[in-house]
Amino acid sequence: MNKQGFIYILTNQRNTVLYTGVTNNLIKRIWEHKNKVVNGFTQKYNVHKLVYYEVFETIVEAIKREKQIKAGSRKKKIDLIEKINPGWKDLETRLL
Repeated sequence: MNKQGFIYILTNQRNTVLYTGVTNNLIKRIWEHKNKVVNGFTQKYNVHKLVYYEVFETIVEAIKREKQIKAGSRKKKIDLIEKINPGWKDLETRLL
């Protein structure tokens, strides 16, 4: 059985840092970022506000899309976010 996949974009409180990630459990992964469970970029730069995500039938599709987004410019990421989330609100509440 294939697991569902998600790509997501996080930012900090001032919306100045962008982080793109991929996971098979978005709720758990966002919790990990918010609670600084994983050492690294998001912990160091206090990046834990979910401003964009997409859902895929398989993790393979999600990884392919993550690579596509990461290869794009910062402007393309901002355009993606503002298309569905013009106020840059934290979308975590939509997941619960």
